[in-house]
Amino acid sequence: MRFDTRVIHAAQPPDELTGAVNPPIYLSSTFAQSAPNKNKGYVYGRTSNPTRTVLEQVLADLEGGRRGLAFASGLGALTTMLEDLPSRSRIVAGSDLYGGTRRLFEHHRVQFGVTTDYVETSNTEAFAEALERGPTSIVYVESPTNPLMRLCDLKKVAALAHRHRARLVVDNTFASPALQRPIEHGADLVLHSTTKYLGGHSDILGGALIARSAARGERLAWLQNAVGAIPSPVDAFLVLRGIRTLGVRMRRHCDGASAVAKVLQASRKVAAVNYPGLRDHPQYQLARRQMDGFGGMLSAEFRGGAAAARRFLRRLRVFTLAESLGGVESLAEHPASMTHSSVPAAERKAVGITGGLVRLSVGIEHPADLVEDVERALRSV
Repeated sequence: MRFDTRVIHAAQPPDELTGAVNPPIYLSSTFAQSAPNKNKGYVYGRTSNPTRTVLEQVLADLEGGRRGLAFASGLGALTTMLEDLPSRSRIVAGSDLYGGTRRLFEHHRVQFGVTTDYVETSNTEAFAEALERGPTSIVYVESPTNPLMRLCDLKKVAALAHRHRARLVVDNTFASPALQRPIEHGADLVLHSTTKYLGGHSDILGGALIARSAARGERLAWLQNAVGAIPSPVDAFLVLRGIRTLGVRMRRHCDGASAVAKVLQASRKVAAVNYPGLRDHPQYQLARRQMDGFGGMLSAEFRGGAAAARRFLRRLRVFTLAESLGGVESLAEHPASMTHSSVPAAERKAVGITGGLVRLSVGIEHPADLVEDVERALRSV
């Protein structure tokens, strides 16, 4: 079954009782039992809920995993995953990460002695060298990365991780399963902020973990119940609603982002455009092999630094200045002062997040309108 069909039909047959073509929203915190510990598969809403179960089955199907788990946010999913690490564990992670992810890694370093060594995400040799330096529990990457759009060679890094008895965890939020399925390339665990492309309408918060193995999935399900960072049934339903249009939306996101990236690249006011669909992106060929499309996210470095970036952002009209990404509307933001402000300035600079960097989440508006908006804003820079 092809992807666009699976997002509508996988694990979502019509309701047996009523014939409803959409999964019902079960707004119940508890479920009746016929006798002590005899039930119909549901006991308490934190442990499981029928609406959430459908979402979790769909997530596993689309990512090619054995078990999907839904959470109240992407950071809720990450926190639950980190609960599975013993104290004094070691993580090797890509250095270009969402600021909230780094914040949690640093919290676990201070509280539980979990250390994180950062390496450049696109440098496979750097991962090999880092893994040689000591026992590692997890290799953690975003691909593409936030906000510099670097790619990890998932197949090669998965092989390296497994050689050193580590698990590869991939944040697949930017690509979504419509464009990339990390488990197919050897990943052990996939993470999502379902707030973004999976939900797709900027109206919910959510997260997900999808496990390659049933055993890992069972362990994480235990932690999901114990930690309790679960989504409401309504939020689970809204993510399911968003997933049904994921394939068609992602194609439009890709078309718009490609058009905008080319306009920015042609401007003398822009020093660099980070978008894997541009032929001069250093990992363009890897993107072609590893992904089914180049995505709706890009970033651009303005020659005039922070002042030029802020002038550009002020002049945008179709793009809204706001954090987050992956919705139907186009958003623009300034990573150094917004999404990555919690990362110390020296670390931002070392990675390449400067005051002149702007990140764009290209929505599904008509590409011509988006291009006109960007061209108009560029004239003020």
